[in-house]
Amino acid sequence: MSATNSRRDRNVRSALFDGIEEGPIRASSPYYSHDISEHENDTAIDGLEDRVNLLKRLSGDINEEVNAHNRMLDRMGSNMDASRGVLSGTMDKFKMVFEKKSNRGMFILVASFVVVFLVLYYLTK
Repeated sequence: MSATNSRRDRNVRSALFDGIEEGPIRASSPYYSHDISEHENDTAIDGLEDRVNLLKRLSGDINEEVNAHNRMLDRMGSNMDASRGVLSGTMDKFKMVFEKKSNRGMFILVASFVVVFLVLYYLTK
């Protein structure tokens, strides 16, 4: 996907800057000559208009992309807040379990079974 975007960007850049001279414009340039015909002016204006329209479309595409990313980030923030709430509720439940002596012993028993199971799993694999 990024290869096609970069290829499209190169095509857009080449279309945007096609025919523009590098460096400063000299006085002998046809754009500063008094002998420019109306046809050449119209051609230059059409070229500029095409480039402006291209820039307008590009800026619109950039705006849509930024808005899409902002929406995605907002959803991620909401999901993180929800996860934080669930995690804090789980931590409160763990605190309640560890407050009682009998629950602590049960937890140690379950944790040791889990550890033994994982060790046996990795040894047989």
